Amino acid sequence: MAKPEPKWRRRKEERPGDIVAAALQVFSEKGFAGARIEEIAKRAGVSKGTLYLYFETKEEMFRAVVREVVVPNVETVRAAFEAADLPFADLLRLFLPRFAEIVTRAPIGAVAKMVVGESRNFPELAKVWHDDVILKAVGLIAGLIERAQARGEVRPGDPRTHAFSIMGPMLIGMLWRETFTPVGGAALDLPAIARQHAETVLGGLLLEREP
Repeated sequence: MAKPEPKWRRRKEERPGDIVAAALQVFSEKGFAGARIEEIAKRAGVSKGTLYLYFETKEEMFRAVVREVVVPNVETVRAAFEAADLPFADLLRLFLPRFAEIVTRAPIGAVAKMVVGESRNFPELAKVWHDDVILKAVGLIAGLIERAQARGEVRPGDPRTHAFSIMGPMLIGMLWRETFTPVGGAALDLPAIARQHAETVLGGLLLEREP
């Protein structure tokens, strides 16, 4: 019978994931400029030297956060909705609340706020977020709209422009939660906004009124 794998070896393989999780926490709380390598290492339970064995810079850690925490959520949603053979109205009523649920549960809003606030000084953050998150999310919605237009469900118009108009209020709501609610701004029920916004959008996009 094979011997069980030593605990230290399993733990070594888990270290990159621990570091990414710690980096996500620190980035969300302190921002990119304020995040210190020492604090990330401490929260990950490793030494600073060990952290540098896996990630040479904070930018590398940010890329890992995006690709291991944010992108899997985007890809899961993309695969599910592209495979669903449903009318566009049903897809939108599912998609927007799903988006709201994800950004409420995971600290995606905090990372997005950090990118917006620090992209001038750290343009690499904006590039990673644009290439790995924004392009995929907008591409998903634009693809669903294009498919619906081909079926005669949705009015003519540039699908990408429609996608931006659909997601704009959701992004504002997400940033509101991260920026203004903590300092006394009115709390937002993002899933409720998603449901109401879906109906508003459908009232303007659908070629025929639903029964």
